[in-house]
Amino acid sequence: MTELGQMAAAGETAIDCKPLISLALEAGRAIMAIYAGAHETAEKKDGSPVTQADQAAEAIILKGLAQAYPDVPVIAEEAVSAGYVPAAASRYFLVDPLDGTREFISRNGEFTVNIALINGGEPVAGVVYAPASGEIYWTGGAEARMAKVSAEAEDAGEGIAMHVRAAPQAGLTVLASRSHACTRTKQLIEQLPVSDVISAGSSLKLCLVAAGRADVYPRLSPTMQWDIAAGHAVLRAAGGRVLSLAPDGAYASELAYHAPASRDGSGLENSAFIAIGDPELAPVVLKASHI
Repeated sequence: MTELGQMAAAGETAIDCKPLISLALEAGRAIMAIYAGAHETAEKKDGSPVTQADQAAEAIILKGLAQAYPDVPVIAEEAVSAGYVPAAASRYFLVDPLDGTREFISRNGEFTVNIALINGGEPVAGVVYAPASGEIYWTGGAEARMAKVSAEAEDAGEGIAMHVRAAPQAGLTVLASRSHACTRTKQLIEQLPVSDVISAGSSLKLCLVAAGRADVYPRLSPTMQWDIAAGHAVLRAAGGRVLSLAPDGAYASELAYHAPASRDGSGLENSAFIAIGDPELAPVVLKASHI
């Protein structure tokens, strides 16, 4: 029985993240090798860009997960785009091999490799690696950790534990998507007691909240499960929350994850959400969301 099979039998959710970290680092090396030279960009059916780096990184991750966890389905962005959606139930991996492809193309370095484990609708483990900066964030379910690694690193070591910060009385630091900002998000931010707004790309925004370097990340424009699951796992382990917003600004619970409703991948979209560090910010951001 595999490690994840043993976990399920024992009713446990935490896992050893070292294999996932190793895969993320290997994928990052492949991405940076392509990033260093000329690369072609294609357009997927949904209009979003895809590069050789997306494909190379996903191939590495899919191969590694199949070897390490053969009994756990993997839902990966480029495979789904190509029409391959595995049957999955309560436990599956979500993979975004290159989150922030637009940031990769613009060469601003704000892109990440994301690997998450979903169990019972919750992100119970995740790794987010930003190969351009060398920052890596992870959780096996018990605590959130981070490290700075070299380009050729095979592992991340022990890293350091991180935790969200209490909301500053002087005002909140709010993160906004660099490539996907929308009018409603801007209006929501205007309703908050803000001291600083920082634009950033990819799932790094969730990790910055987890590390106590920001307080709020609202995302009211479309995202997919694989975009945020790994960062959500890290933020949750660091003491933060991701609140699912209904169209009227209300929320029912922590953002949940669901296996695809059909073999075409439908049902993998996220609702609008607001990620927060200090849980006591929940009523503040929900009041601001009524715009």
